[in-house]
Amino acid sequence: MNDPAIVLSCENLRKYYGQQLILHDINLELGQGELVSILGQSGSGKTTLFNVLTGMDKDASGTVFRGSRIGYMLQKDMLLPWKRLIDNVALPLVLAGENKKTAREKAAGYLSIFGLQGLELRYPSRLSGGQRRRAAFLRTYLYSRNLMLLDEPFAGLDAITRSQLYEWLLENKEKLGISILLITHDIEEAIALSDRIYVLSQGPPSTLWPPLQVKAKRYADEKTDPGKWRTQTEDLREEIRRRIFTAI
Repeated sequence: MNDPAIVLSCENLRKYYGQQLILHDINLELGQGELVSILGQSGSGKTTLFNVLTGMDKDASGTVFRGSRIGYMLQKDMLLPWKRLIDNVALPLVLAGENKKTAREKAAGYLSIFGLQGLELRYPSRLSGGQRRRAAFLRTYLYSRNLMLLDEPFAGLDAITRSQLYEWLLENKEKLGISILLITHDIEEAIALSDRIYVLSQGPPSTLWPPLQVKAKRYADEKTDPGKWRTQTEDLREEIRRRIFTAI
């Protein structure tokens, strides 16, 4: 099988704050259709790295390749409280020059796959936490249908809602044709969702360990044999913990 085409990468990336080296020689690749996680402790520089990768922070050395426009989803859903759901999710299309009617029609075509059908006229205050997060996913997707960077998008959700969103994302990622780079500090989340996992060492400066391959897929086995996935991934879990607390 051929390796997927690279849609996002960085090489020898370094980031300073004043005289302090924060990120040191970061090397990373994301292939077409992959979901890759960056896992690290709070304060290790995960969000700083995302800001450099998106181009929001241009004060870094090294090379960054972006194969397409990047949709960036933050921890907070950032829905506008005075706009109905349909207008919130259609906003990227309007900002790109579509008239409101056309933008709404295009956005409405995705409501079903994102689990939002029938909610288009609700204001954010009348949406559950999971519904708000799905709306944020859709808005990000309509900004860039190829490449998404997700900064702890499941933070603050209850365990049941979070698990439902995990399963939804895994079931629909290929159908939507997106490549995803995910920031998380949750080991279980990274293992459940990822094709590969990069561990960011605790700094400063922080750097990335070589990626770990995730071979066992959680939802393929969990419904028939709930313990099988956890047993298959225990060695991976231990290696991640070791890398988090070991300087490179």
